[in-house]
Amino acid sequence: MPTALNTTLHSIPVVQAAIADGESLFLAGSRQALSRLPRGHWIGGTISYFMTEEGGQLSEDRIFVTRIPEFARSVSTADYGPGQIARIYQDAPENGFTYLVVPASSEVHKAFAQQAPDCDGFLLRPVVGWVAGVRVDRIGYESPAVFNGKTGAVLEDRCAALHVALPPNRLADIDIVNIFESGAGDVIRFVQPSFRVTRCLIAGKPANLADYISAHGIHTQFPLVGDYNGSSINVSFQNVDPIAHAVDFYAPVFPGVDYRFAKPVNDYAGAFTRQMAEDGPDPDFACNCILNYLYGNLEGKKTGRVTGPITFGEIAHQLLNQTLVRLYLRDIG
Repeated sequence: MPTALNTTLHSIPVVQAAIADGESLFLAGSRQALSRLPRGHWIGGTISYFMTEEGGQLSEDRIFVTRIPEFARSVSTADYGPGQIARIYQDAPENGFTYLVVPASSEVHKAFAQQAPDCDGFLLRPVVGWVAGVRVDRIGYESPAVFNGKTGAVLEDRCAALHVALPPNRLADIDIVNIFESGAGDVIRFVQPSFRVTRCLIAGKPANLADYISAHGIHTQFPLVGDYNGSSINVSFQNVDPIAHAVDFYAPVFPGVDYRFAKPVNDYAGAFTRQMAEDGPDPDFACNCILNYLYGNLEGKKTGRVTGPITFGEIAHQLLNQTLVRLYLRDIG
């Protein structure tokens, strides 16, 4: 296997050989592909969409590999249920980071999204990764899954983690590339954390969000953008139900946060490329959102030099939507 991280997709035999050689790996591939791998020091999640050197593409017979670098001091593998989110941070190394992969639409997905910001160690112990999914045309017919390579378990109701301890001269730095920014419309606020909402406050007045979207012709391919202590965090729309007058999101909204509808973006690939320096180092890990892939028609299009899985949600400390996430393992001397 090539020594560089994130170079390209790899064939199943190449990944099998790397695991047999004792490599520690963070993997993305179809359920069929990951099921052919032996036990070893790896975790993975189901996904069939990828950013490659040739552009966005779908593949079910190859696996995207992120290798744990040789300078890592230790690597441990674990999986966690919905009631164990705090343990992810308890088990994380004091200096290092955690790769995490979560099955979409599971209870552990919801639990991590809602509980992570309140856990001891949040932000102090970096967690980065993504949400596993399936091919878009198989949603509702197949279930996302994560794999614990150490135990051989295939899990639809637990998340899998790879805890990586770093030497003192290395620092894990997580970077979020968000091509969306808040529009100039009304401020929206919510009264409780939830993936599904009906009532909210719009411009300080009680309102129904689904009715507001319908009345104003809001384009829900673009997310809500929340102001999280100065950081812009997206919350993407999954469904607007005019009969139930309800809105479903891919990540929870939270009380105490000002949200606005995002400004439209017409050129997804160009927007990502413009925000990413071409002369900087390549990230040690990256992932992009399936909604960007679909809405931006990114098949065959490049997003700078960045490669990695295209996922059903990104994790950069907390659950994100419609972003590109990068991890750099920086040498601080």
